[in-house]
Parts: sequence; structure tokens; C-alpha cells
Amino acid sequence: MAKETHEFQAETKQLLDLMVHSIYTNQEIFLRELISNASDAIDKAHFESLTDRAILEGDEDFEIFLVPDKESHTLTISDNGIGMTKDEVIENIGTIAKSGTRAFLEKLKEAKEDGGAISDKDMIGQFGVGFYSAFMVSEKVVILSRKAGETEAVRWESDGSGTFTIEPGEKENRGTTITLYLAKEFYGSEAGTDFCDQYTLQRLIKKYSDYVRYPIRMNFETEELPRDKDGKVIEGAKPEKKVELKTLNSMQPLWTRDKKDITSEEYNEFYKNQFHEWEDPMDVFHTKAEGTVEYTALMYIPGSAPFNLYHQDFEPGLQLYSRHVFIMEKCKDLLPDYLRFVKGLVDSPDLSLNISRELLQQSRELKVIGKNLEKNILKTLAKAMKDDREHYEKFWDAFGKSLKIGIYGSIYGGNDTKDKLKDLILFKTSKEKKLVSLKEYVERMPLSQKKIYYATGKDEAIIDALPQMELLREKGIEVLYLTDTVDEFTIESLHEYDSKHFQSISRGDLDLGDAESEQEKKETEKVAKESGDLLKDIKETLGDKVAEVKLSNRLKTSAVCLVADEQGPSLSMEQTFAEMDGPNMFKAKRILELNPHHDLFQRLTKLHEAGKDGQDFKDYCDLLYTQALLIEGILPENPVDFANKVAKLMAEANPAQ
Repeated sequence: MAKETHEFQAETKQLLDLMVHSIYTNQEIFLRELISNASDAIDKAHFESLTDRAILEGDEDFEIFLVPDKESHTLTISDNGIGMTKDEVIENIGTIAKSGTRAFLEKLKEAKEDGGAISDKDMIGQFGVGFYSAFMVSEKVVILSRKAGETEAVRWESDGSGTFTIEPGEKENRGTTITLYLAKEFYGSEAGTDFCDQYTLQRLIKKYSDYVRYPIRMNFETEELPRDKDGKVIEGAKPEKKVELKTLNSMQPLWTRDKKDITSEEYNEFYKNQFHEWEDPMDVFHTKAEGTVEYTALMYIPGSAPFNLYHQDFEPGLQLYSRHVFIMEKCKDLLPDYLRFVKGLVDSPDLSLNISRELLQQSRELKVIGKNLEKNILKTLAKAMKDDREHYEKFWDAFGKSLKIGIYGSIYGGNDTKDKLKDLILFKTSKEKKLVSLKEYVERMPLSQKKIYYATGKDEAIIDALPQMELLREKGIEVLYLTDTVDEFTIESLHEYDSKHFQSISRGDLDLGDAESEQEKKETEKVAKESGDLLKDIKETLGDKVAEVKLSNRLKTSAVCLVADEQGPSLSMEQTFAEMDGPNMFKAKRILELNPHHDLFQRLTKLHEAGKDGQDFKDYCDLLYTQALLIEGILPENPVDFANKVAKLMAEANPAQ
């Protein structure tokens, strides 16, 4: 293989430019990222060696080694992990995280446009681009790597200017060595932080990487005055240099300690190091269980939702250990998918080191552990909702969608998930615009109200403007605001709460029970009877665009609205399905409702009396239907035709003088 020069992809160039020009204020974080990457590489080698000891090549003493060199102004970080081939170096280093890079840059652009500050905790760890933090302190970075089991090594080099070279290299042992050629402001006595200084490196390892489970070693150079055989300092003698191999981290797994002896700062630092995070977690769960199944679990709820939490490429799962020995990175069988945002690990002596994914799925011990963990998390969330509402609402803003998806998904799983989660979900309502639980909503329902009413829309303002809201607002009935696409599916899955059925204000008949007077009902029925022919002819004019035309009992000042039949999908559900890839097989059964007390209804009645085949009558029918579509946020099939009819109507109403 000859030496090759490659260009970084366009997005990677942008990212490198940001790193080189130091958009972050805390440059020392690069060391934690590179140490974490080295630890991950050793994890992979260790895992592979469980079934193939040959890849270790006789070297079973896993370690990460630091070499600061004051003369060459370099810092070298080596590991004896799995290593990389040429193709893996290009894939993992040359293009970074493909999906993460784009999202990273988009978030950065948003932050700049909003005038917000950019911080390392929000950006690097969240988007998986931490390796390139090395360019914040380096003029050049060189990687030398040899994949375990391979004979040829590969050498990668870049100054971060937009290209990198790759060529064959020589490396005796497996693993990866990264050499940073430090920029002048990061070495020497005048540097803000001297990354060639052994005491600085010792401090940073203790601060950021103390809990890495593999030894981080460095040759420590000290000067000592010589002593005689009695241990006394020899007067006048020059100090002697002494080199001692030191392990800089404790390596004691944090989860093995008593939680009473662990500070919140220690929990947070472990979380950041172990899971490549840069923001303190929102919650910590540290539990130990003994008995039929013995295990220790240390779990975290992140401080914010990962950018790809609901993408297909997001991999949920907890790390799995047996007697403190790592055996699996992403065990998806421990927690249900609606808790996919939880990060953490489980350590159990009852699990085999050689357990396969197939055996895991059948493991009784794993099922017991998973059930207990789920119960523990939900119990803690319920307690927070009751005792610390502000904290719970912060959690809800970040991860509430996962719980709602969990309820919706329960209709396929046939489990009791919706019963576990129904008291944890929150919605804003028309009363005070604050988040409320279903329990709180039901507790303050008037005795005359028999159903739980909800409305769907892109935001609160759009819902407030819906014609269907007019009557409920007048009657003082509280309405749940469903503004997320999954909300209505969640409500449909629940069907009822505390024996109270859910009722969309835009589906079926709006039965307000005692809130609607008998006099109002009689008046509506009377007008409907008198207008039977009119409604029939409007339906005939509109054809299969609507399933039915009827008079409305829910409109007060608006002329028209569109609702869906009680059976089948709602209008908002239809739009959600329409936005998905593939044919839309779900169509709402549309019902056009007219306000018999509106002036337009009177105008329509007169046009009908003049003849149902008249063009004006047909145009009015079409205009009212299109108006109803627009209110629901649905574009008309023929916008030009609609605009022409409106223009014609305006001209007739205001003839030129």
C-alpha cells in the first residue's frame, strides 16, 4: 500500500475548522475523550478474546499508556485494544460519525442564530465527534494502528486543514497509538495548561478518568537527593533522576462501593467518562439486590435527550458485567424500549462471561433483573412527580415522548405497559396552560362532565383558534392539548381513564352531557329537520369529499368545521400517516358541520332555494368545504380554483363604482 492523500468530507471539514479554532472553552476535555476511546478499544479486544484467545497474541495485560515528551512537544496515548485496519481508520476517522456530524453542525448553526453560547457539554459528547477535540490542542495528529490478528499496521496523519494521509506503518503490538503534536500555547512554562507536564496529566486523569477499568500508566520522573546506607541525605550531592512506572487511576468500579460513600460529583464524573457524556445526568439510580438473583445496577437518566433518540440508528441498552468483568456493551433485553433513554450498567455474578445474545433472551436471571429495574425506575419517577413536580416536568420535557410511545406500543405487545405509565403522562390544557396528569384532570372535572375532552393541533395557539373549541370554552370545559404527533395515538391506546372515556372535540358527536341544555338540543334538531333537503344537496354537490353534511352543535361564531367519524382515524392521524413514506391507507371519514346560526348558512339557504344546480350554490358549498380544510391545516386539492372563487366572491360583494 502506497501513501495516499484523502480529502475529508465537506461536513467534516467544517467540523475540523471549528475544532482547530477552539469553539470550546475547556480544551482539556480532549484527554478524557481519547482515554475513553482507548478504553472502548480494549473492551472490544477483551470481548473478542472470550471466544478467540489467539487475538491477544500472548499480551493479556490490558493498559493505556501516556508518554509526554517535553523536547518534541508531543503527547502520545497508546492502548493494546482491538486496533484498526486501513478501511476502519478511513471509516472511523476520515468521515467521523456520519449522522452525528450533520446534526452537530445544524445544532451549532441554530445556537449561533439564536445568539446562544456554545459549550462542550452540549456538543461534543452528544454527537460522537470527540476524537476531533484533539485538534483543539494540536497542530498535527498521527495515528498508528494494527488490528488484532493482522500483520500490517496503518499510519494516519492530519493537521486538520482538510486532508489526511494514510500509508503502511510498523507496529509490533496490536492496538492504537495516537501522537498529538501540541500547539505552542499548550506546552512549556508559559502555556495556560502544559499537556507535556506529568503532574498536569496526573491531575486530569484523576479528575476525568479515575474509574476507567483499565490501568492508565505513565513513567513518572522525579529527582531525589542520594542517601547513604543509613538513609541520610549525602551533603553536597547532586539530585538523582528516578523513573517510576505509575498507575494514574484507581480502577475501582464505582458501582461496587457503598452509595452512602459516593458523592454526587463522583457519580456525575463516572457517568461522563463511562458513557461519553458532557452534561451532568438528571437522575441516578444505584441499587444492589441479593437473594434469588444477585446484581448491582448503576443507571442514569441523561441531562437531555440524545439528538437521535427516536432514530433507527439509536442503540439502546445497558452495559453488562459479570463479577466486574465487561461482557456486553448494549444489552437491550434488560429494559423495555420506552426506557431506551436510560444509560447505565448491570453487574451480576449469576451471569456467565460467555453468555450469547440468544441465551440472554432466554435467561431467567436477566428477566428478573430487568423487571426489578423497570419497577425501580417507574417508582422513582412517580415519587418525583408527587414530591418534586418541577424536576419531573423537566424530565417530561426531555423524555415524555418515550413514555407516550410506550403506551401506544403496548397495543401490539399485549402487556400491561399502559397501566404502568398512564399516571406518569402529562398534557397541557385549556385551563391555565399548565401541565396536568390525567388524574388531576379527572379530579377537577365537574360532576356533570362524563368524558375527558381533547384537541389536536401543532401548537396551543392553533388549538385555541379551532372553531370546535368555541362551545367548550363557553361552557368552561377543560380540554387536553395534544400537540405531539404521538399524543392522539397514546390517548386512543388508553381508550379511557378512571372509567372516563376520551372524546376528541373533532370526532363524532360532541356529547357534552348535562353541560348542553335540552333547549339547545331541541333547537338544533328542529333546524336540522327543516334543512334536510339543503344538507342532502350540499352532500350531493361535494360528492365523496365528505361522508356526511350535518348541522353542528359545537360552533358558536364560526361558519363551518370539519370533523371525523367516531370510527376510524381522525383528521390529524390521517395527516400523520400522509407524512410517512409509502401509500397512505388510512383515511378519515370526513363530516362537514355547518353553523345554522351563522349568516353564511342563511345565504346558503337562499342560494339553495334559487336552485341546487346553480353555480353560486355549488361555489359556496366548495368554498365552505375548503375553508373547513384550511382550518384543519389541510391544503385544498386545487388552490388556484379556490383562490379564483374567493376573488369572484369578493368582486361580487364590492362591485366597482
